[in-house]
Amino acid sequence: MDLVRYSKYRGKMPREVLLLRGLPCIWSRCTFCDYIDDNTTDEHLIEKVADENLAKVTGEFGRLMVINSGSVQELPLGVRERIRLLLKAKGIGEFWTESYWAYRKDYEETRKFFEVDTHLFLGVETFDDNLRNGLLNKSMHWDSPDDVAAATDSICLLIGIRGQTRDTICRDIDLALTKFKYCIVNLFTENRVSEVDG
Repeated sequence: MDLVRYSKYRGKMPREVLLLRGLPCIWSRCTFCDYIDDNTTDEHLIEKVADENLAKVTGEFGRLMVINSGSVQELPLGVRERIRLLLKAKGIGEFWTESYWAYRKDYEETRKFFEVDTHLFLGVETFDDNLRNGLLNKSMHWDSPDDVAAATDSICLLIGIRGQTRDTICRDIDLALTKFKYCIVNLFTENRVSEVDG
C-alpha cells in the first residue's frame, strides 16, 4: 500500500500524525476497514517503517498522534518504546493513539507506559448498537455510553454509512459532546470494495 505516513494537522488541536504498520488487528473483521491490509507479521518491516517516520517528528505542536492498522498494543514493544523515548526527547506532552474495546482492561497500563498525557481513542463509530455491531461488525457491546466513558475520554465516530439517519448522527454527536473530552468525526470513504455502502 502506498500511504502517506507522516503529516501535520493544523486545525483545532494541531498535531503531527503518523500512520505506522502494525501486527494483525486482534479483531480484523470490521466490514468497513481496509487498514488491516496494511498490517504484517514481519516485525523487521514494522520497525523499519516506524524508524523512518518517527525520524520526521519535530515536536513542534507538543502533540503527536500515532495510528496503525489496529491498536497501539499491536505495535511491537520495541516500537512502543521508541515512541515513548521520542515523546520525551522532543518534549511532546500529549500523545493520541487508538485502541480497540477488547484491550480496555489494559487502557490504564497503556496510558502509564508512554509517560505523558495519553488519550486512547476508541473507534465507537456509532452508539447505535444495530449499526455498530450488525452492519459494521465491530463486536463492541456495552450497557450504556457511560461504560465507554468510564474506559476512555476519547472516541471516534463514523459518519456517512448506510442506515444512518440524521437522528442517529445527532444522537452520536450529542453523546460525544456530553460524555467525552475528545471526539474525532470521520467521514466514511470507501477505499476498496467492501460490504458497507458509503
